[in-house]
Amino acid sequence: MNNSFTAADIKMHADIYTIISGTNRPGSNTIRVAKQYFHLLEKKGILTRFVSLEGLDVNSRNDQLRKLEKEALIPARKFIFVVPEYNGSFPGVLKAMIDNTDIEKVWWGKKALLTGVSTGRAGNLRGMEHLTGVLHYLKMNVHHNKLPISVVNRLLNGGKDIEDAVTLKVIDEQLEEFIRF
Repeated sequence: MNNSFTAADIKMHADIYTIISGTNRPGSNTIRVAKQYFHLLEKKGILTRFVSLEGLDVNSRNDQLRKLEKEALIPARKFIFVVPEYNGSFPGVLKAMIDNTDIEKVWWGKKALLTGVSTGRAGNLRGMEHLTGVLHYLKMNVHHNKLPISVVNRLLNGGKDIEDAVTLKVIDEQLEEFIRF
């Protein structure tokens, strides 16, 4: 996935998007769905960066986190959070990443889209609401169309991507709305 852009690339695009896979769990369904969002946006010609929390030390404000801010977070105008359900909410590693960034530079006044994933029936609805509260506190504009993807393990069905036509249609509609947001 292309995470580096030239000055000309950035100048040509009004908005830079950053997709955040909201867990550090290796090989998760979340990262698979987040990568699918990345590829869908690439096909639409959207300048997109991808952030995985796997192997990232977010428990303190360190050089690794500062580099992530500089390369993927601060330049972004729009964020897509793909967030799994952890104990009725969202992962603490995502909250730690948010808490240890430069809040004003990274988040204030920017836009966010939320997609929840779970193996259960609710698609992390509660976790998306919790995250919405945090993002509102950070002065972010959260898009109204928060997509809960339930039974994600069945939708992925051992494959790399979601292939269910109805789910893909809903994801495409969500992305089109967010592009216009």
